[in-house]
Amino acid sequence: MEKTDTVRRYADDRIEISYDAHRCIHAAECLRGLPAVFDSDRRPWIMPSEAGADEIAAVIAKCPSGALHFKRFDGGPEESPQLPTTVLPMPAGPLYVRGLVQLRSADGSSLFEDLRMALCRCGQSHNKPFCDNSHVFAGFDDPGRVPGTPVKDR
Repeated sequence: MEKTDTVRRYADDRIEISYDAHRCIHAAECLRGLPAVFDSDRRPWIMPSEAGADEIAAVIAKCPSGALHFKRFDGGPEESPQLPTTVLPMPAGPLYVRGLVQLRSADGSSLFEDLRMALCRCGQSHNKPFCDNSHVFAGFDDPGRVPGTPVKDR
């Protein structure tokens, strides 16, 4: 494991998993998806040797915040962007953005690029523009429905 600022790296000879604690919103997709690899009660909490690289890559791709990423050493496919790019307002939560995402400042300069982001919708995040789950404590309540669109199952 290597630690740089907030990004920690966990690797074996097949795959490297990077985890950015400042971007994590604890959606727990990783814990539910591969509990043998991702176990928050264990140290280290990420053990890439506990599953195949393809399984790990599939679970990481479900991380809505982009806190988890992977790099393959076994010749397997790297993560590719979901196209078209989508923005999904979560009920009582953030905007989930997926695709070729480029976050820009008001002057148009590029601040951040990623394949997945969870952006604050409540205005209370201490990690703006990223969500930090402040909506939970702020009592943010919004159905996540875009006005004028039909209600669909997610």
